Amino acid sequence: QVQLVESGGGLVQAGGSLRLSCVASGRTFSTLSMGWFRQALGKERELVASISRSGDYANYADSVKGRFTTSRDNAKNTVYLQMNSLKPEDTAVYYCAAARPLYDFAASELAFESWGQGTQVTVSS
Repeated sequence: QVQLVESGGGLVQAGGSLRLSCVASGRTFSTLSMGWFRQALGKERELVASISRSGDYANYADSVKGRFTTSRDNAKNTVYLQMNSLKPEDTAVYYCAAARPLYDFAASELAFESWGQGTQVTVSS
């Protein structure tokens, strides 16, 4: 089982930026497609971005396309989510996730099997 620890959340004004990081351990990181989910209060969990094992491919939810970018550094066992032009509706707990090892590039919520503890992102208007 892979262990995931997120960091980088916080309070930011609308239009601002944050970068989330997630460090993985317990499994060879380069064999895992990774993703970022978020869950706002009273809403269902949403997959906002995913990235292939190599980092060559990424996929984004329509709600964040053009504003969020995910990347990874396999040498550091770390995946990132750069969030720009933040909006109040981006307020949520953000979770890093690892896909089942058979996926080179997971783009479906059902492909993921491990999540971190989450980090709060709050965007004020």
